[in-house]
Amino acid sequence: MIGKKAARARLAQEIQQLHARLWRYCLALTGERASAEDLCQSACLRALEKSDQFQAGSTFDRWIFRIARNLWFNQLRAEKVRRGGGLVASEDIAAPESNSDAETNIFHAEVLRAVMALPEAQRITVFLVYVEGFSYKEAAEHLQIPIGTVMSRLAAARSKLAALAPHKDAAARRSV
Repeated sequence: MIGKKAARARLAQEIQQLHARLWRYCLALTGERASAEDLCQSACLRALEKSDQFQAGSTFDRWIFRIARNLWFNQLRAEKVRRGGGLVASEDIAAPESNSDAETNIFHAEVLRAVMALPEAQRITVFLVYVEGFSYKEAAEHLQIPIGTVMSRLAAARSKLAALAPHKDAAARRSV
């Protein structure tokens, strides 16, 4: 019993160190701050409840991110059955507060809106690779898809995001 308590305490410490990253991942999944907080809390609780299933030597962040993803998909399925609910519009997303200047905050909000407007599969892949720093291989393993699909999703996402950039650059050049 002491070994199980020590393992759970060690897991709780890992959760605490990973909490900010997990919350960002939950925000990428849910698209809304309050839902992200609820999902993050549920994932932490589930990880503690299932601590005996964590295999020593495996990567903790992948394990808890998979728990969060599975919880989110289960929640979406349940909502679909109950009332056909879906994702929140990107305009309604509340980004975490920052001590940055107003111009930086506006830019971050624009980038977040553009990323959140991507299809869910692309949005999650972009988050894992570009925000969390997963390699293509790690993202493929996490999402349980081929690495070529990760590369394809990222290319499509970059193309969609790049299509937005020239309009802003042209407007900036005209104002100079």
